[in-house]
Amino acid sequence: SGATAAAAPELAGTLFADAEALADAIEPCLDSEAPAVTTGPGWGPDMGAPATFVLLRHGETALTPQKRFSGSGGSDPELSTAGLRQAHAVAEALAARGTIQTVISSPLRRCHQTAQAVALRLGLSVTVEEGLREVDFGAWEGLTFAEVQQQFPEDLQAWLDSPKAAPTGGGESFMAATRRISATRDRLLAAHAGRTVLLVTHVTPVKILVRLALGAPPEALFRMELSAASLSAVAYYADGNASVRLLNDTSHLR
Repeated sequence: SGATAAAAPELAGTLFADAEALADAIEPCLDSEAPAVTTGPGWGPDMGAPATFVLLRHGETALTPQKRFSGSGGSDPELSTAGLRQAHAVAEALAARGTIQTVISSPLRRCHQTAQAVALRLGLSVTVEEGLREVDFGAWEGLTFAEVQQQFPEDLQAWLDSPKAAPTGGGESFMAATRRISATRDRLLAAHAGRTVLLVTHVTPVKILVRLALGAPPEALFRMELSAASLSAVAYYADGNASVRLLNDTSHLR
């Protein structure tokens, strides 16, 4: 998704300016969102097969190499030629693994094109899930981080300082996105218990799902690299535990 909410700040630095801001942000974000943690997988009773979400970031668009904000409120770009090659490469890799049982995609075109390439190779259909869409970056859509910093410096700093702050012009905050993605996660887990499901989505949803699985604070979003057409994976157990199995695997692109 170009320079998404979770990627652009890697160029800017730390999300929180001080410990007070960090404490203020963590309090409303963690307790109600992350699954309850009891004993680690393998140390408690047998919970049966987990539901495994294989998380695929879509392939490149024209905006991706330029590191531009590209969310759900912009032009909905399609995959570039490079992005289409990436989609076919990841399709071959997933076919070789042979574990995907269901393909679910964000409604945005770059994800749906990536998902269709995989589903066609696997002989599956694609289900669209609105909750997997990227954050809406409001007036920042299509701009680079430097351009946003020049045009909206105060709004950008507020956004970097707190997950409660939204991008200029009615964008979606990290806190709102986390509520949406948490609800989507829970709904999909209820529908796909014990199955391996491919979720074709964007930088921010993938990083939020990984953050919640780890029980990590909000600024962890800025501590993860997530490349175009990369694979990550989280397993969810019946007792509420989650286990991050994979992050930013791009071996299929080399």
